Amino acid sequence: MRLLLVEDDAILGDGLKAGLTLEGYAVDWLTDGAQADEALKLNHYDLVVLDLNLPRLDGMSVLKNLRKRKDNTPVLVLTARDGVSERVAGLDGGADDFVCKPFDLTEVCARLRALARRHEGQGSPLLEHKGVTLDPAAHQVFYQGAAVDLSQKEYEILNYLMTHIGHVTSRARLEEALYAWGSEVESNAVEVHIHHLRKKLDPGLIRTIRGVGYIIDQA
Repeated sequence: MRLLLVEDDAILGDGLKAGLTLEGYAVDWLTDGAQADEALKLNHYDLVVLDLNLPRLDGMSVLKNLRKRKDNTPVLVLTARDGVSERVAGLDGGADDFVCKPFDLTEVCARLRALARRHEGQGSPLLEHKGVTLDPAAHQVFYQGAAVDLSQKEYEILNYLMTHIGHVTSRARLEEALYAWGSEVESNAVEVHIHHLRKKLDPGLIRTIRGVGYIIDQA
């Protein structure tokens, strides 16, 4: 999933970007509230991790502008403000969850997975369909009960398509979701990864709709 990280502390932001990238997120990192506001207008993100104390435009203003545009992208707020009034104001302003600094990266990742599940209307932490079980917390995939070894990008594509079962996803949208700014993307990268997934799993699991994109059918 593509994630926007907005944090002006260089050390914290660098550590978060590295940790979230290892978790499989395509992370775009900005340190400026005004830049973040513009990026959210121009790009689609699956999740946002947002600090409140930002230069030029504070995090609450970024959040309120996002919601004014009727954008329901899940937002996890990082804050040093641990008072109840600040959390209430943030939640009423459109935040989906809060983590107070200092925090543990494993907690941030768990909260992001929970936000993604709720956003997609999924109650179970496991994604299960047609004999495939995907465990986002453990980054494991099983087919017919047997563990399947996937590359990072294969896993990310499968995770994205299983999160959006019944919806067609274009190649461009998959590339947008899987690659952060500055990442080099080969023209046939998505096709190659899907070809490998079909060999490792049920060949009919991922269906190509020519000229449109890819889908995992509900039935």
